[in-house]
Amino acid sequence: MNFFSSDFKLGILGGGQLGKMMLYETRKLDIFTKVLEASEDAPSSIACNQFVKGNILDFDTVYNFGKTVDILTIEIENVNLSALEKLEDEGKKVYPPTSALRIIHNKATQKLFYVDNNIPTADFHRFAYTSEIKDSIENGGLNFPFVWKCAQFGYDGQGVKVVRNFSDLEGLPNVECIAEDMVPFKNELAVIVARSSNGEVKTYPVVEMEFHPEANQVEYVICPARIPDAVAQKAQKVALQVADKIKHVGLLAVEMFQTNEDEILVNEVAPRPHNSGHYSIEASYTNQFEQHIRAILGLPLGDTKSKVAGIMVNLVGAEGYTGNVVYQNMEDILKLEGVTPHIYGKKETRPFRKMGHVTIVNKDIDKAREIAEQVKNTIKVISE
Repeated sequence: MNFFSSDFKLGILGGGQLGKMMLYETRKLDIFTKVLEASEDAPSSIACNQFVKGNILDFDTVYNFGKTVDILTIEIENVNLSALEKLEDEGKKVYPPTSALRIIHNKATQKLFYVDNNIPTADFHRFAYTSEIKDSIENGGLNFPFVWKCAQFGYDGQGVKVVRNFSDLEGLPNVECIAEDMVPFKNELAVIVARSSNGEVKTYPVVEMEFHPEANQVEYVICPARIPDAVAQKAQKVALQVADKIKHVGLLAVEMFQTNEDEILVNEVAPRPHNSGHYSIEASYTNQFEQHIRAILGLPLGDTKSKVAGIMVNLVGAEGYTGNVVYQNMEDILKLEGVTPHIYGKKETRPFRKMGHVTIVNKDIDKAREIAEQVKNTIKVISE
């Protein structure tokens, strides 16, 4: 099939910043793209060939959209899976496959899948409703502390809470959820696996993630992770095992804990380009967005090695600010060595909303980390 400068149409469900960055790559290769998203102001709307306004959770909308493209992919996993299954049944290529999305879509299903496939993960309890947790604690089935996670629709720190006592349960939505054992760990790591429709597989280097204590969002992604080689190899092996068992096509970001004993436990996965791979735009030979396009089209996968050490800083809305966004002190960070800002195109800021990221590249990882700290302390995402 001829993908370039042709009648071929690639459909993308979701129009957020991940889609926008994916579209940089389709523009580069002159691949025709069609995006479905509910908001006309979505970041992807300016970058695709054709924008369709519609709800990605609505069966008819997704099904009818899918019929107009040659291959369908996602930039967010919260989509109507029944519509994708019907399209697949009718011969449409959907990547990642719906069977993989079904496993990943629900955190309880995802955790059970790890257990069934001998993939190391923290122990957990599954509940149909949050209200059942209190009885379980009172009957000795569950002990404090644990991590509460809603089974569906949680992202960017939403739908996750550390529960240390009964009062922490107050105000949580009464939904299907899991209660996961607290894991003592030294590092949170991630490995991005690229798996093509032809079966070719490659992994990116292990990255290390530093989190914001209140927002439960990644603040820094550091590549390469500052860990022993043996731990890195173990992390990549586990990530490959997950991608193989799920039979994924496209990019799979596998988030993990490195325990105090240097064991690797899978936390959760994302079936798409991911925050932990943004550094690759400046630091890798083949960035994660181009790699996703290569994988779903069955093209040879690109080189995943890094040209240079890279650190990514998330730009999120500052607390206390809601409204038309202002990026304060942008000029100051642009003066710094190896610094590249990426602004996502969201006009409205609110506390902790992801508004952009900044990549810092340097031959010296410690120097890069130092500049990253400077960037973090300088630029502020506020409102008018």
